Amino acid sequence: MQRKIVFGLLAVLIIIQFIRPARNIDDAPQPGDIANIYALPDGVHDVLKAKCYDCHSNNTTYPWYTNIQPIGWWIDWHIREGKDELNFSTFADYPKERADHKLEEIIEVLEGGTMPLKSYLWMHGDAAVTQEESQRIVAWIASLGIVPH
Repeated sequence: MQRKIVFGLLAVLIIIQFIRPARNIDDAPQPGDIANIYALPDGVHDVLKAKCYDCHSNNTTYPWYTNIQPIGWWIDWHIREGKDELNFSTFADYPKERADHKLEEIIEVLEGGTMPLKSYLWMHGDAAVTQEESQRIVAWIASLGIVPH
């Protein structure tokens, strides 16, 4: 009986490896990208690309372990949630009021230390935003006249 359960679980694990989510990879130019609508100071766009774009853009760099299910499904869910909340690739599509609100939220999550997600940092420690990087982004947003309420 135990042998059948083990073989059944093993079969399920093998079968689910063939059920993969679509990849969030779009190498085409992104005319709506935030960098195309705002003048970003040196370093700000680099930080956003390096530390935010995997979950908040139309182009994710996938690590090897996303090929293992159900981990790949979990990562896909995080990416979809992240893009629903904020998508730097389509930032130009946001109405001004919403774009300003998204910029306010960036300040809030940076100052609150809630982004990147702790679960993301477990495997991507280099994605942690330093105090200097956070200050640089917050200063840029404040220079646009945007301050969180």
